[in-house]
Amino acid sequence: LGNTTTEIEASGIDILLAVDVSSSMNAMDFKLHGKSINRLEVVKSVMADFIEARPNDRIGLVAFAGKPYMVSPLTLDHSWLNKRLESLSIGMIEDGTAIGSAIGSGTNRLRDLNSKSRILILLTDGMNNAGKITPMLAAEAAKTFKIKVYTIGAGTKGEAPIPVTDAFGRKRLAMTKVDIDEDTLTKVAEMTGAKYFRATDTDSLEKVYEEINTMETTIRKIKKFENYRELFVYLVGAALLSMLVSVLIEARRLP
Repeated sequence: LGNTTTEIEASGIDILLAVDVSSSMNAMDFKLHGKSINRLEVVKSVMADFIEARPNDRIGLVAFAGKPYMVSPLTLDHSWLNKRLESLSIGMIEDGTAIGSAIGSGTNRLRDLNSKSRILILLTDGMNNAGKITPMLAAEAAKTFKIKVYTIGAGTKGEAPIPVTDAFGRKRLAMTKVDIDEDTLTKVAEMTGAKYFRATDTDSLEKVYEEINTMETTIRKIKKFENYRELFVYLVGAALLSMLVSVLIEARRLP
């Protein structure tokens, strides 16, 4: 009877996910399961799939709007991480888009880790308009500590429908201009040896995280232990017992 135990070591890649939770993430220009839904809910769903695809990586989570907020430190406990991801909501942080501060906060979390690779994946749907540090200055710091910063611009191009409440308390969708600083996001990514992506719908967003997942891989060490318990003794015992019973029966038949 064989008993095999397999141990897979952590990959050595540390990943910090930075998510924009500003009010513009309420835009209803993405779909999930055929239903229009705001950007943040779609991002949470896609990120959950990304986390599931990387069970051996330590992954953390930062939310940002007018300032960054550490939602989860780097962890291998992805069940707990997913619960923290699900807790993200628009309005949990004062409004604004502090891209530079989010990169700076992520860099501070990753800088002292002894990892094979340290990665920050930042998703936003706007332009830097808050915080005390510019995205380029934060990118310089990330580069110094050899931290790759993948950047993602989320949202349709042109205008997007955003829920608003009018003076009479009625809710409606208002078309609002989408303004993403793609030039800065591209420079941030390239400066740190990473790449900028634009996601205009759910399918393209899924492909972005799939591509990053493919780009950032490492060989995992696998340890396999095998133990065997010999069972022949039970069969031999049964055979000897059968022989003994047979001999006794034959002895009783003799005159």
